[in-house]
Amino acid sequence: MLFSAALHEPLIDATWAPAEVEAEIRAIVRDAEEALSPDWWPGHPLDYEEGDPDVWHGIYLGAAGVLWALDYLGSRLDHARLAGEVLESYRARPEVDSPGAWMGESGIALLAWRLAPSDALADRLAELVAVPEDDTLELMWGSPGLLLIADAMLEATGEPRWASAWHALADHVMERRDERGLWTQELYGKSAQFLGPVHGMAGVVAALARRRSIDTLDALERTAVREAAHANWPPLADVPLERKGAISTQWCHGAPGMVTSMAALPANERLDALLLAGAELTWAAGPLRKGANLCHGTAGNGFAFLKLFTRTGDELWLERARRFAMHAAAQVAAARQQDGRGRYTLWTGDLGTAVFLQQCIAGTSDLPALDIW
Repeated sequence: MLFSAALHEPLIDATWAPAEVEAEIRAIVRDAEEALSPDWWPGHPLDYEEGDPDVWHGIYLGAAGVLWALDYLGSRLDHARLAGEVLESYRARPEVDSPGAWMGESGIALLAWRLAPSDALADRLAELVAVPEDDTLELMWGSPGLLLIADAMLEATGEPRWASAWHALADHVMERRDERGLWTQELYGKSAQFLGPVHGMAGVVAALARRRSIDTLDALERTAVREAAHANWPPLADVPLERKGAISTQWCHGAPGMVTSMAALPANERLDALLLAGAELTWAAGPLRKGANLCHGTAGNGFAFLKLFTRTGDELWLERARRFAMHAAAQVAAARQQDGRGRYTLWTGDLGTAVFLQQCIAGTSDLPALDIW
């Protein structure tokens, strides 16, 4: 088996009902609006680890990510003002010392600039999107995430300085690719070659491929584990698929994240076969028991289907994404009723799930703080 059945649950038997999905989106937005406090949003026990700060400000699981989603979903809050205040709060008490796109200052500053552009914010972003001295070589903390920031600013302004920053970062990243087409991440005090989008090869390739052609097919095929019509990828290169009795099939590690990251690459028969095998494995595995979120939940897996719908035009993948959307909406509603509150983050909580639900209604496949800022 290429996935651990114990980590998944049967898909609920629910017909696609956009009115119900829209109602759940509104419930998520309303809950988040009402939960806003002077210290932003309360953390959720599932997101807390010993030693964590009292407040997270960043895109991944902090206030900036919540504001990104609320603005995207059309909430009634003053997003521009609040984004500026989140940036000020981060600078006054930074929980991390990093320019990183998802955990550090650059993602917060980009959100603040997008909602209320200013020369001062743009100049600060230009300082941040430089090659890091201590580079993790992954999306959350390192230079690949900064590539996304430079790309977003170049797309928005067309200014040459952003093109220069992007190419300097891209050259730096490509110089650190090994002969097997992989990157070695320096992360949490260890060196490892991750494969997935948040910490590994898939995220690096997705960031580079926005403006540079990159051949990654051999590495994808070599690291894939195939079984009949299915394919999955281990979290780390050269490490067996099964680790500690659990097989990951989620966006951050496993087939769903590999499919979503590589689906934007040019059409290729061998690549298409791998993407289809990864998506079929994701469908066979079913929704995740741990919840609905993007990073390691049902919504993130559903994005693999949306990406294939965008790539192929095959309505089967939109239908499957919408089946996962109905399940994810039910998971969020059940957890909110059980806990008496929501989970207020973009990538590990309800807000990211609401973005997935909205994308399923629209039939689009743009991942937050990756494809769109």
